[in-house]
Amino acid sequence: MQTLTPRKANTDSLIDQLDEIVASENQDLIQENANVDGQSPMGQMSKFGSEAAKHYAKTKLLSGDVVEAMNDNFIHPHDLDFLPTGTTTCAQIPLGAILKGGFNTGHGFMREPGDITSAMALSSIIFQSNQNMQHGGQSYPMFDYDLAPYVRKSYEKHRKKLLGYPVEWDEDTLEKTAWKEAERDVFQACEAFIHNCNSMHSRGGGQVPFVSINYGTDTSVEGRLLIKNLLLATKDGLGNGETPIFPIQIFKMKRGVNFEREDKNYDLYQLALETTAKRLFPNFSFIDSSVNVQHYDGTPESEVSYMGCRTRVMANRHGDDNSIQRGNLSFTSVNLVKTALVSSSVSEFFDSLGGTVDLVIKQLLERFEFQAKKQAQHFSFLYGQGVWKDSEDLKPTDSLREVLKQGTLSVGFIGLAECLVALTGKHHGESEASLELGYEIVQFMRERVDWASKQYDLNFSLIATPAEGLSGRFTRGDRDEFGLIPGVTEHDYYTNSFHVPVYYSIRAIDKIRIEGRFHELCNGGHISYIECDGDVTKNTKALDVLVKAMAENDFGYGSINHPVDRCEPCGYTGIINEECPKCGNRDQDQVERIRRITGYLVGDMKKWNTAKRAEEQERVKHGQ
Repeated sequence: MQTLTPRKANTDSLIDQLDEIVASENQDLIQENANVDGQSPMGQMSKFGSEAAKHYAKTKLLSGDVVEAMNDNFIHPHDLDFLPTGTTTCAQIPLGAILKGGFNTGHGFMREPGDITSAMALSSIIFQSNQNMQHGGQSYPMFDYDLAPYVRKSYEKHRKKLLGYPVEWDEDTLEKTAWKEAERDVFQACEAFIHNCNSMHSRGGGQVPFVSINYGTDTSVEGRLLIKNLLLATKDGLGNGETPIFPIQIFKMKRGVNFEREDKNYDLYQLALETTAKRLFPNFSFIDSSVNVQHYDGTPESEVSYMGCRTRVMANRHGDDNSIQRGNLSFTSVNLVKTALVSSSVSEFFDSLGGTVDLVIKQLLERFEFQAKKQAQHFSFLYGQGVWKDSEDLKPTDSLREVLKQGTLSVGFIGLAECLVALTGKHHGESEASLELGYEIVQFMRERVDWASKQYDLNFSLIATPAEGLSGRFTRGDRDEFGLIPGVTEHDYYTNSFHVPVYYSIRAIDKIRIEGRFHELCNGGHISYIECDGDVTKNTKALDVLVKAMAENDFGYGSINHPVDRCEPCGYTGIINEECPKCGNRDQDQVERIRRITGYLVGDMKKWNTAKRAEEQERVKHGQ
């Protein structure tokens, strides 16, 4: 993208924002991302740079009609502050391949690990090194398969050591003893990995890496051992019993592997239910769903993998249909509510929406052109270590077009529920007619991005936006313009993507039935949540029913929310209302309340912006 003619900068507005950062007085500004401590020195420095970079991007790098649409509250390019750097959003990292050959962090070469302890330590380092190369998250798509060889290496080390003892071993006892020793290593390695994911700093110390892992289908002895101990270590929690926030964990469900009682990994699925009942992770993805099975060819590489927040990268016009060594390049969201509010009829709404989606496609193309002109040396780990597909042979000064064309460009959306209320008077949880219209709206956007994929020979996709700061920003802008409209602008946030409003009382099975219809349409990413009441650790059968219902209703990716509180003085973990049931502590500032903000968890809701706090307060439970 060529540099556009600069427009007059609103310098006073930028200075006002910087003043608010210094004073730490605007929660929505400094805590736009709950994974960043916006009040810390590094968090503030990051926010200074972020606001200045957004100012630069809007002034010099975006087309005038795009900036106008942003200012008019119709669209929002995500991570606009990173546009001038040319970074990409996320990557599904080929962990096994990087470990196999060893890698260079830029400060020295790491040779291939010789056991599971070293392998998982290096897995943490890879995450940390790659975090600084892009503005979003990163994931391991085949965590169990990729680490299984190093479980085997640990077993072989112990077997060899045992054979050196002056003992006459029979083969069965030798093997059992070696595996027992190896399992101890695996558990400690998993425990260390989880601790590392919650303590490593990146991006100038302002946040821990945003990381996800996908697993659950490796049926080998080694793979099963890894999955089992990863779940057990997650269930145990951190040093004082805290719930681990990272990695976001996704347990892959597959019929014939872990879905039914007779399946090899069914016991691990049951352990996953027990773990999510206590720790809110893992979430669950569904290989057999219509959106995912179309890419499945029976190999581990073709199993769907998600970024924990919901991002999904599978179809590829320039290579194999899988997520490995690929990621999202950027995404921009459409405010469906504003489009509905300025339309006098449903037909006018679709006309307006078509123009808005086309403008977003244009903006994504311009951003792609800017990214494509960057050089491999600007992202030494991402491309120098083969994280991205076909990057292994790039010279430092090579541009990135041929590599990046395998990523995705995503159109997102927010507020389908409020949009439907504005158009029909009811949202899709209240009315079958509204549900059908909602499906037509999302299908319309999907057809538009499919057309763009063919037109430009790039991987355009439709994502169900994981709105965090945006959920309140769009709402405030529309309320200022249109006033308080019941069911539309009356809340402090817009409902995420295609979800039924969190405040609407609905049975779990009905919510699953309604939202399941949209997963296949949103091929760039999706997630649905069910809110449970009470202590679900005592009722994992209910969780099993919910997960199976998700599968039956064509979910691609889902999770189960429930209260997880921890009393800091005594360490009690469970549900804490007015006082801790164990020690009687009534100081609410000493109660850690773990809640899911989008696809990920945040333990301290003081880091949430006001819109997401309001949304969390209004969430209702979904009975069966």
